[in-house]
Amino acid sequence: MPFPRGFAFSGDGALFLSSGIGPNGEGDNTNVAFAQGQNLKLSGLVFDPELSPLDLAVAPNGNIVVSSEHTFGLTDAVTSVREYGAADGQLIRVFTAGGSTEFRRPRGLRFGPDGILYCVARDEVMAFDFAAGRCLGAVVRYPKLNGQALEFFP
Repeated sequence: MPFPRGFAFSGDGALFLSSGIGPNGEGDNTNVAFAQGQNLKLSGLVFDPELSPLDLAVAPNGNIVVSSEHTFGLTDAVTSVREYGAADGQLIRVFTAGGSTEFRRPRGLRFGPDGILYCVARDEVMAFDFAAGRCLGAVVRYPKLNGQALEFFP
């Protein structure tokens, strides 16, 4: 895994890791899982040609969500947050800004205490109503923001 980009633990102790492609074309755009109680045997989980992972989080429903910029680094890259089944890696749905904002360079993902999914991006922090599957728009706008992560504190 030459370019790990994000990781999270599930409620049962499984480790999910996202890995991208580096500047020289090395690596794979995928997510992998390490099962608890097994030898650290890497098992591919997600194979999605439109995925270029940047961060990963485990959703309240146990699925994994991944921020993606495909193709990574390009000015016309398609940005999204993608939800995958934790057991089978199947793509469930794709969250986009739907034209409400630019939503460029998505990076850090976190679920807030309110159950809303937040994603830090270039110039803003986006919010998604995860249960309803829709974009709520930018909740923070800050020119030249180029955050890599976010965290909530009680």
